[in-house]
Amino acid sequence: MKKQTFPIRLGAAAVFLLAVLLSGAITLLALWLQPNALRTVLAGFRASPMLIVLNALPVGLTVLTLTFLFRNVFFAAAVTELAVCGLSIANRIKIEVRDEPVFPRDLGLLKEVGSAVGTYDIRFPWAQAGAVVFLCAVLVLLGLFLRCKVEEPYSPRRDWAIRLAGAAGSASVLTALVLTVYASNDLYNSFPASNPYYVPSVFNELGFPYCFTHHFTTYTVDKPAGFDRREAEAWDSADAAPAGQAPRVHVVMVMDEAFSDLTDDPAFTYGEDDDPLPNLHALRQDPNCIAGHIVVPGFAGGTANTEFDVLTGMQTNALSATTTSAFRAVNRDLDSLYRVFDADGYHTSFLHPGDAWFYNRENVYRWLGAEEIEFAADMKDLTYKGRWATDESLAALIEETFETAVQNGETLFNYTTTIQNHMSYTADKYGAGYVFPPVQTSAELSDAAQTLLSVYIEGARDADAMLGRLWRYFAAQDEPVVLAFFGDHLPYLGDDRLAYRELGVALSPQEPGTEAFLRSYETPYVIWANDAAAQALNWNTAPVRCCGDGGRISACYLGSTVLELTGRVQESPWFQYLTDLRRELPVIQKDTVMLSDRSLTSVEALTPDQQALLERLRCWSYYKLKYKDVTE
Repeated sequence: MKKQTFPIRLGAAAVFLLAVLLSGAITLLALWLQPNALRTVLAGFRASPMLIVLNALPVGLTVLTLTFLFRNVFFAAAVTELAVCGLSIANRIKIEVRDEPVFPRDLGLLKEVGSAVGTYDIRFPWAQAGAVVFLCAVLVLLGLFLRCKVEEPYSPRRDWAIRLAGAAGSASVLTALVLTVYASNDLYNSFPASNPYYVPSVFNELGFPYCFTHHFTTYTVDKPAGFDRREAEAWDSADAAPAGQAPRVHVVMVMDEAFSDLTDDPAFTYGEDDDPLPNLHALRQDPNCIAGHIVVPGFAGGTANTEFDVLTGMQTNALSATTTSAFRAVNRDLDSLYRVFDADGYHTSFLHPGDAWFYNRENVYRWLGAEEIEFAADMKDLTYKGRWATDESLAALIEETFETAVQNGETLFNYTTTIQNHMSYTADKYGAGYVFPPVQTSAELSDAAQTLLSVYIEGARDADAMLGRLWRYFAAQDEPVVLAFFGDHLPYLGDDRLAYRELGVALSPQEPGTEAFLRSYETPYVIWANDAAAQALNWNTAPVRCCGDGGRISACYLGSTVLELTGRVQESPWFQYLTDLRRELPVIQKDTVMLSDRSLTSVEALTPDQQALLERLRCWSYYKLKYKDVTE
């Protein structure tokens, strides 16, 4: 009998079978490493068998690519196992310490990861990591004794040609799948998840390999044409006024969920006695009030995108050619209003009576520089209307936050995002049997539109009452206070804009270049100063009163407007630039631009100087998102 010699040479069929089996084992190990129980994941896979393929396929194609390169299926599996399971462990740790999974974009943040490790109390899964290392060692050992056959007669040139062609072919198939099948949001959203809005839960239930691969094409930030990092760095390092020179006035900004002045449309027949928005209308007449409309990133949704635009001055719609979620594109410290006020010695806070994980706010507001962050779980004495925390109770919390700051000798900058008037506007929103005041309109409404409007307008009344309460409260204070109150987007009132159509409200969110297009994204804002703040800031001579469209501006300008009114816009080259841009191009909404004379045009029709100003906005934003080192 012929004596067996090592290494043993395996044929193509055996190698392929081993690649399939090892890929399956690596996939199972990656799933086992996740925070939830493996049996729970597999139970979900039995209900949706396609998830088995979607999780295993990228692992298998990676093994196949490396098998061609190494000419050794075990070495290929060892490298793949170390990479996939290493990412899976990182995902587990990140979910546990930050309630956020690992995304492909995190691979470019190794420096930030290294500096952040010491700031968290991390429980490393040593046993699981040991299992990964042990299996890797076993695979390497097997690879030393079991190798692929080499065609005889051996030709190095032909051998490398086959290896490179095979690896390129396998990698090309994987790339094509990432850009097509794995990029499909329809497919991704078709799988049931216990909470589709909670991304860590989706990763746990649909499988880490699939979800990680899917997110190669999500939350993208496009590099602008002509971007020059050194040029952007020079813009950002331009001379600025010293911090702490502006008058110290408290600043409270309230972004109210779906707040709009829709009921001002002629289709409604409300009078003074039943006006849903009496406080907004009265405040607009106050000599200390600056009022208008902001043009927000999205129609009938996208709350966090408006937060991003207002607080950072960047534009969600300019980040990517595809639809993106601005807060999901944030993964590092950024400049924001919080940092400007913090540099002036303010106590900065964020309040939101929702879940910390939603839109990843818990992490994003820390990256934006907020000193104090509170969500529903942290708030005492919240009252609810149905299942929604009321605007009234949040107003009380704002007052309490203000009083605490005053007692501590601090000046407050607060940004609050409400939640009460969030969709859906169904008859049971506030509990069975809740009676809604009838809608006063001259239009003939269907039952569906009548319900949508009556429920929405009830929430708008409560939002207006919150505005009135804060107005009266701060008007009675000796401390100087500036209050900004605005909506995040128009309400969603039925498929294909059902209630809007029946009212005769002309909205065209998909037809740029028209007034109906801009109106689809408009919400009201008021910026008001109490008497003490008006005196401290020379409010009546504020230059912002006469800029732009007499009040219509893009949401990305609202923050710089507040800074200008409070005398500190020159402390930041970025916000000073936005102030200058606002006067030249007060509204930028995708490809539609409104000029200072209120006329509408397109980006392509701008003068070369105007196009250069707009290009700076995109290039500077990209620099901030990708490169700027924000130091505390």
